[in-house]
Amino acid sequence: MSAKSTIISILIASVLIGGAIIFSKNKPDLSSNNINPPSVIDGEQTIEIFAKGGYNPRITDAKAGIPTLLKIKTSGTFDCSSAIAIPSINYRANLQPTGEADIEIPPQESGAVLRGVCAMGMYNFEIRFE
Repeated sequence: MSAKSTIISILIASVLIGGAIIFSKNKPDLSSNNINPPSVIDGEQTIEIFAKGGYNPRITDAKAGIPTLLKIKTSGTFDCSSAIAIPSINYRANLQPTGEADIEIPPQESGAVLRGVCAMGMYNFEIRFE
């Protein structure tokens, strides 16, 4: 391997490593739960989940026995989290890259867990009803 090839390889590796560092710093914190706890207005609760590079928050605690409005928000979302499925309510959709999708969820029993997943099965979220 010549000196020129070695220098080119080092430069390419540096660009890839730098890009990975920048990408990881802009990734949302998906480890947190209940960042925006559900709000209850006129007997209906509203839950907000942000979709980009996964779902945030990943776990939300909600009240059982009341109607729920799930708001999935996107902002420049072009990854697989923009294609969402919630099997227990037969919901599947491709979300707009930037916007909001409102999903009506019927009252759930205490102990029920509603799970959502991206198109590739890489990212998920759950809403636990208590």
